[in-house]
Amino acid sequence: MHTTTRDELLQACDALLQPARFKDYGPNGLQVEGKAQIRRLVSGVTASRALIEAAIADGADAIFVHHGLFWRGQSGTVTGWMKQRLALLLAHDISLLAYHLPLDAHPELGNNAQLGRVLELQPEPLRFGEQDLGFMGQGAFADPAALAQHVEQRLGRRVTLVDPGRRPLRRIAWCTGGAQSYFEAAIAAGAEAFITGEISEPQAHLARECGVAFLACGHHATERYGAPAVAAHVAASLGLAHRFIDIENPA
Repeated sequence: MHTTTRDELLQACDALLQPARFKDYGPNGLQVEGKAQIRRLVSGVTASRALIEAAIADGADAIFVHHGLFWRGQSGTVTGWMKQRLALLLAHDISLLAYHLPLDAHPELGNNAQLGRVLELQPEPLRFGEQDLGFMGQGAFADPAALAQHVEQRLGRRVTLVDPGRRPLRRIAWCTGGAQSYFEAAIAAGAEAFITGEISEPQAHLARECGVAFLACGHHATERYGAPAVAAHVAASLGLAHRFIDIENPA
């Protein structure tokens, strides 16, 4: 099995995802420093204790995630769940690499690009929303209910649909995770339906009043695809073993 260094792994991830381009809610890149030599990489959505424990059992030297440990506005104390996660990483000398908005945005391997692939939507060059994270694409659906059924089949879970009765649907906008605040930008960009992970109270009213369908499909459910795509690409380029571990999450 090929071995690379922690620094080479970090450089490869940074070169691909270009984190310096983004204003983000936490640090992108190496969040916890582990051993210098890397042979096995595990990817996952969130740096939860369950993922860390599964990565340890899998023999990981490094973990690559979308949701890391550190976020703007945290207390900064290492107690409770934070202590437990850090203690596991440090005891087993495992590096943690986390990329938030850069992983959402990558045009081929990121969360949004990969969700579009899973949903069989044909992406347009147009981007919308904060830092151009939102994607627009083409589909062919008789009505919002048909789109919701398609999404449920592709993601394997129920979705929350606000159906204003518009039909047919051709231009579909999407942005993974907690991007419900992008809805107005999607409407302005010409979307006939918007797919994201979560819904808040205002979006139901906007959907009905603007005639644009809103589909909330789960934060975790919409963000399962970018981390394994990027990690597999980087691992292959460096000759590393890689495994994606999906920790079940109803959100």
